[in-house]
Amino acid sequence: MNGFDLVKKEAKQNVIAIIENDEFKDLSATVKSEVVGFVDKGSVDGLAIVRHSTAHLLACALQRLYPNVKFAIGPSVENGFYYDIDLDVKLSENDFAKIEAEMKKIVDEDIKFSRSEISRKEALDMFKDNEYKLELINAISDDAPISVYYLEGFYDLCRGPHVPSTRYLKNFKLTKLAGAYWRGDAKNKQLQRIYGTAWDTRENLEGWFKFIEEAERRDHKKIGKVMDLFHFEPEFAPGAPFYHPKGWFIFRTFVEFLRDIKHANGYTEVATPTVMNRSLWETSGHWEKYGEHNYSGKMEDQSQFCVKPMNCPGGVLVYKNSPKSYRDLPIRMAEFGRVNRYEASGSLNGLLRVREFTQDDAHLFCTLEQAESEIFGAIKLFEKIYGIMGFDASHIEIALSTRPEKKIGSEEVWDKSELFLENALKKLGLHYRIQPGEGAFYGPKLEFGFKDAIKRSWQIGTIQLDMNLPERFNMEYTGNDGQKHQPVMIHLACFGSIERFLGMYIEHTEGKFPLWVNPVQAIILNVNDKVTDYCKEISEAMVQAKMRVELDVSNDNINSKIREHSVARIPYIIVVGEKEKESKSVTIRTYGTDKQVTLPVSEFISKVQAKVESKALGFDL
Repeated sequence: MNGFDLVKKEAKQNVIAIIENDEFKDLSATVKSEVVGFVDKGSVDGLAIVRHSTAHLLACALQRLYPNVKFAIGPSVENGFYYDIDLDVKLSENDFAKIEAEMKKIVDEDIKFSRSEISRKEALDMFKDNEYKLELINAISDDAPISVYYLEGFYDLCRGPHVPSTRYLKNFKLTKLAGAYWRGDAKNKQLQRIYGTAWDTRENLEGWFKFIEEAERRDHKKIGKVMDLFHFEPEFAPGAPFYHPKGWFIFRTFVEFLRDIKHANGYTEVATPTVMNRSLWETSGHWEKYGEHNYSGKMEDQSQFCVKPMNCPGGVLVYKNSPKSYRDLPIRMAEFGRVNRYEASGSLNGLLRVREFTQDDAHLFCTLEQAESEIFGAIKLFEKIYGIMGFDASHIEIALSTRPEKKIGSEEVWDKSELFLENALKKLGLHYRIQPGEGAFYGPKLEFGFKDAIKRSWQIGTIQLDMNLPERFNMEYTGNDGQKHQPVMIHLACFGSIERFLGMYIEHTEGKFPLWVNPVQAIILNVNDKVTDYCKEISEAMVQAKMRVELDVSNDNINSKIREHSVARIPYIIVVGEKEKESKSVTIRTYGTDKQVTLPVSEFISKVQAKVESKALGFDL
């Protein structure tokens, strides 16, 4: 019996593959087990199969249109797929219509995907003219099967599975072109990468493009420019933001918010040097792990120094500066440290991926017996902070990231650390998922993420349990038994990178910052010159009340001024005419609504102060 027979027998709809003994298989595969799972084309796994199959569909169309094309790799990725190709013709997005037309023709031909397992010799002979496939074949272990999928005249190395035939691939669209070095190595040839997206239904495909349109509208780089928050200088400081006064105000507001809330929870703040000797990073293991991403150089005496890529070794040195007793623990040490890491130019993305950024780090040093309580406290701290920022608790996602392939420390220490974090989550009754291999090189971590206003997932804070760095740095404290013991180190960051958090927060809020965050809370506009003095009077009153207010008494048309300042997302636009001057009031237009309200100046100030004090999220009066 094969998968098709099972689907027919069970009367299943929209099934494109099966799962037997945890292995995904084509519907044409022979089924030996009595227990088989079905993969629906609209499921997460099903969409991955649809997208990878569409990558093969693209390659088949390209081969028809450009017979001399060479294919590298064509995987599915989140929300789509791509194929890297070696072609002597430089493609442009103007070619997409022709390529898509050929793809649709192949869909209408209803060509079957077929699979075959071949020997290494057959594979090497089959792909003898394609150096990319030969390299992939030679990387396959001798005992591993080699499978090839055929789609008419096109064939490719692939594990599969794929949809049964091309008629399942009607809902696709090519999206962009990019350059990509083979194996991601700039020393290799640059290939052309064609991106696309594919979905199970036409409605979901159209919904995706509406989502993309909304995401582009929320792009933090565009909003940052409109609101005059920051800019970048790729020629002089690639990947490092230049904050303008309003953007720097928001940055400092975030830092002060975290500083205050950490101080209230028993944290003290330190600052450590930006440049330290390479030997420090060798001891910590950061040099071996991230050496190629470090900025470093030799001095006249040949000593080598490094611009810090992380804050934790500096925190360790602060701890080690004086002897510690069990009575001193726990120590909760915060640092807002600016760090630098080299990222490839192609990966830089505004504030979301930078080379210079500030971490809201904290390092907790405690006994093993105190570690659980400290982790509980850190999680509660995160919940409080995220709640104030307006992140719905039901949208918070927690992942337990376990040991990576490249790590320091013994398996025994890792077993203990991972179990420790997992038990803490279970005791708090928190839902979480496991992310195998995604832990830090020195310890497992809890990653906190959330879904934003348009349902995108973002990773924000982390809590890492570390029993390895204390050992590498010979950290100790004197216990109540008079003996030396090794402390446990807990790394945590609530926002992670302040820069990345700001970029994410701009996109989440669409630049509609709460009043306590917003660099400009109100702007006062005069209807004519007769009320200019009154505008200045109420501006002074608001400034005295510690409101952040701007004044526009230019001679421009009032409607033009309202439009201009609405684009800047200022919460309150105050329009002042002769009527307001006579009644000692203000008429307020609230951003995002057509609503207007007239209030006495003192009442408006009191309402704004109350919202700032309570850290309210909305602007409604």
